[in-house]
Amino acid sequence: MGKFLSFTVVALLLTVVMAGAAEFKDVTFTFKNSGPVVFSHDLHLKKYNNNCKVCHSALYNLRERRRFTMSEMEKTRSCGACHTGVKAFSVSNGKECVRCHKGSPKDVVYQVKGLGTTVFSHSSHLAKTGGNCKACHDGKIKTKEARVTMAQMEKGRQCGACHNGKRSFTVAGNCDRCHKGLKPAVIKFKTDAGEASFSHQFHLGIYKCADCHTKIFPYKAGALKASMGDMEAGKSCGACHNKGKDAFPVQGDCDKCHKM
Repeated sequence: MGKFLSFTVVALLLTVVMAGAAEFKDVTFTFKNSGPVVFSHDLHLKKYNNNCKVCHSALYNLRERRRFTMSEMEKTRSCGACHTGVKAFSVSNGKECVRCHKGSPKDVVYQVKGLGTTVFSHSSHLAKTGGNCKACHDGKIKTKEARVTMAQMEKGRQCGACHNGKRSFTVAGNCDRCHKGLKPAVIKFKTDAGEASFSHQFHLGIYKCADCHTKIFPYKAGALKASMGDMEAGKSCGACHNKGKDAFPVQGDCDKCHKM
C-alpha cells in the first residue's frame, strides 16, 4: 500500500511538472518588415533559477498581453528592464538588434500613385551604416508615422534626414534614384479655353525634376492653381515660359497648350 501511494505521488508530481513545462513555450513575435523575434523561456529561466516572478507580473501582466515599442524598452519597459547593458546587452545598442531580430530585414515597398513602386533596401543601407540600425531608428525614422510628402522630406523628415545633399544625394530632384522606371503621367487641366496638357516626358528631355519641384510646383498634381495673369507675372508655367527667354511666352501662344 505504501509503495503504491509513493508511486502515485511521484506520478502526480511528474504530471504537474510536465504540465508546467508545457506552458514554458518559446514566444514568437512577428513583424512586417523584419524577421521574427523569439523569446526563450528556457534560456531566461536558467539564468534566473526558475524564478518566474522576476518577470511575472513585475514586468509582464499575463492578462494584458500588450506589445511594447523599442522606444518604451529603451525607457526600461518590458525587455528593457534587464537589457540595459548592465545585467544583459542593451536594447539601445544599434548593433545588438540582430541578437533578437534574426534574419535580414526585408525591403520596404511603397506604392506611389502615378509614380509606381519605390523600394527601400535595408541591406544596402545597413552596409553603409556598418550594421548599425540606430543610424536611422533613433527618432529620425518613425515607423508608425504616417507617410510624409516629398516637400516634408526636403525639410529633413524621414529619408530627408540623410538625403540632404551632404550625407547622401538629396531628395530634391533626384526622383529616378528611388522611383525606378520613372514615367510621370501627362497632366491635363480643364479650362474655359479648352483642355491644356502638360507632358512630363517632353519637359524631362530638357530639364531635371529639381528645376521645377518644388521651388515652382509642389509634387502633388493640381495642388497649385494659377491664372494666366499669375503665369504672365512669372508664376507656375510662366517661370520658364517668360517672353521667350527660356521658352515660348504664355502671352499669345494659347494654342500650343490649349487644344481648341
